[in-house]
Amino acid sequence: MPRISFDRVSVSFEGTRVLDPLSLELTEQRIGIIGENGSGKSTLARLINGLVTPTEGTVSVDGVDVARHGARVRRRVGFIFSDADNQIIMPRVRDDLEFSLRRLRLPRTEREQRITNALRRFGLDGLAERSPHVLSGGQKQLLALASILVVEPDIIIADEPTTLLDLRHRRRIAREFELLPQQLLVVTHDLELLEGFDRVLCIDHHRIIADGRPEDVIPHYETLMESRA
Repeated sequence: MPRISFDRVSVSFEGTRVLDPLSLELTEQRIGIIGENGSGKSTLARLINGLVTPTEGTVSVDGVDVARHGARVRRRVGFIFSDADNQIIMPRVRDDLEFSLRRLRLPRTEREQRITNALRRFGLDGLAERSPHVLSGGQKQLLALASILVVEPDIIIADEPTTLLDLRHRRRIAREFELLPQQLLVVTHDLELLEGFDRVLCIDHHRIIADGRPEDVIPHYETLMESRA
């Protein structure tokens, strides 16, 4: 697995601290990040591919500084948003996959094969010529995932990927995550999604308060939330 390193990293926006200084290494295959809204969990995830820049400290992927070599890192890191409409931009389903592959400059036959395989894998082959905006919310999220996986990244970050989904599509996303060979980081309120993960980080008030196996960290988080109810 890749090695994601945070070295004395903190983030502030307009003088307000949103992530306290932390040093951390992430090497496990499946890692969950949990916490209340506004705790800093999405900020932590977005540091990994340069969507957020640290105010202090350094974030690196296998020794490559994200702030200095963002384009190089982003070729290895795919990011999935909670609202698929934020990353679906092309007029047809097929076009969105094609757009993702443009920067790879693959031979046309390989490009077409990847698109065909991705459409078939996610049950979108019958919708290839349709506008993404007529898809259901679940289909859109599957398209967003397909658009990331088609470029075969080493790391996948998913920021609340099941928030807007019905039960059927939540379970489909969970099954897809189980099958991924890549390193996967998931920011989520869907605690069931983290069953079987290798590691979970709990962030509260902009700092990590628990770090370990899901069966240890999730009950700690649930107890904390109950104390504030």
